Amino acid sequence: MTLIQTNRLLYDGTDWTFDTIRRIHDAVAEIAHKDLGLSTYANQIEVITAEQMLDAYASTGMPQLYKHWSFGKHFAQHETGYRHGYMGLAYEIVINSDPCISYIMEENSATMQCLVIAHAAFGHNHFFKNNYLFQQWTDAEGILDYLTFAKRYIAECEERYGQAAVERVLDAAHALQAQGVHRYPRKKPLNLMSEELRERDRERQREEMFNDLWRTVPSKTAPSGKDLSESRRRAMLDLPQENLLHFLEKSAPRLRPWQREILRIVRLVAQYFYPQRQTKVMNEGCATYCHYQIMSRLHANGQITDGSFLEFLQSHTNVVRQPTFESQHYNGINPYALGFDMMSDIERIVTEPSEEDREWFPDLAGTGDVMAVLRDTWANYRDESFITQFMSPRLIRNWRLFHIADHPDEEDLKVAAIHNERGYRALRRSLARQYDVAWTDPDIQVIDVDLAGDRKLIVHHNVLDGILLQPGDCRSVLQHLADLWGYGVILREVEEASGTVLAEHQASPRTGVA
Repeated sequence: MTLIQTNRLLYDGTDWTFDTIRRIHDAVAEIAHKDLGLSTYANQIEVITAEQMLDAYASTGMPQLYKHWSFGKHFAQHETGYRHGYMGLAYEIVINSDPCISYIMEENSATMQCLVIAHAAFGHNHFFKNNYLFQQWTDAEGILDYLTFAKRYIAECEERYGQAAVERVLDAAHALQAQGVHRYPRKKPLNLMSEELRERDRERQREEMFNDLWRTVPSKTAPSGKDLSESRRRAMLDLPQENLLHFLEKSAPRLRPWQREILRIVRLVAQYFYPQRQTKVMNEGCATYCHYQIMSRLHANGQITDGSFLEFLQSHTNVVRQPTFESQHYNGINPYALGFDMMSDIERIVTEPSEEDREWFPDLAGTGDVMAVLRDTWANYRDESFITQFMSPRLIRNWRLFHIADHPDEEDLKVAAIHNERGYRALRRSLARQYDVAWTDPDIQVIDVDLAGDRKLIVHHNVLDGILLQPGDCRSVLQHLADLWGYGVILREVEEASGTVLAEHQASPRTGVA
């Protein structure tokens, strides 16, 4: 039996104080930085109540955010589920900011506080700081100040223009925010710290752009719209454009400056979350692997007791549990489970490779430095490319993965890939595709504007694999697009290969938005 040196224990029992939290943080930081080689932002750890955690759920976890009725709706749903025992609460919420903010619940035991600090304040923190998507698309130093500005700006708009008017713009912007992100890197990184200072300059530039663009639109007395050539019109409108909120902010003729600024706020917040949508498996896998290594080393060092380690193992096992498809608890692939298993499998390949591993991963197998390999993958991959590159045949077998094809013109399901070399590669590709936003998000682009006629906005959905938009959702979202544009909108669903129009939807603007 291992003897525990009680004078080295970070805590004893379940109770904790703020001094305990400090000792835990310092001990975890030493292992994270020295043993695992993690590079993190400075940490800011805040202890909150269960109700505050529910409130953080409702507002996407952001410490400062504008008010909207949908946040209250989500709060009510989560609170009802929590109070009736239908759902639990996250042990923590972590913010991609500098300093990195981690919320931990006051109801947690000392062991759980240690676990969530290792998971969030160091695992997620390292991933946020080092992954290339977050470096390209987010501004950790500026996000908190920008959210403060956004909250104040929208509150001022409510006082000046009325809560109902602001709410209508927010409703429309939220409906379009999934199509309100740039999907390709910009020439220079996002700098949120300058956004508030540039607000007045943007307003002046918009007015100049609108005067130049819309003075060329034919009026009732103008003979034709030939003054504005098609090439010049598309260049001025920056078409085609896949970021719908950006297009509306810059080009919608009837929006007022404050409405455009609200669209900008919503799309910048949506852009902030864009990398997280593409790295769920990797981000949670990184944090879960890190907390497992840190907690194990704390136990080996005699800094936590056997009882505390068993408490941790119970929680960890629940987090990485993957219900089978026939289970009533099955809800798809658990990103914690898949991420942790892939990180652990990479550790096995690096330290104890099989002949199969050497064949599949010749540059990785047996190299010996686990953390160097993992830090490189955490920095340079997203879920889709990570799975394509590192999902091993052994892990595919352990997870019992098969590719089942369901063709609409065939009566029976078909097993399209089995456990052989060709099947392993096909399985990796098909699983990776489920995490590729190019396949999971509809490709919708503004194609043209009929400036010479009724100013209708022409939008295309480039259809993949014959999958059309859901009619009900399409009508609702298209209505919001028409409301912001201020004129009619036509959305055509086009087969990308042949250019055939498979479906067409139209919407006219309602009064009171633009």
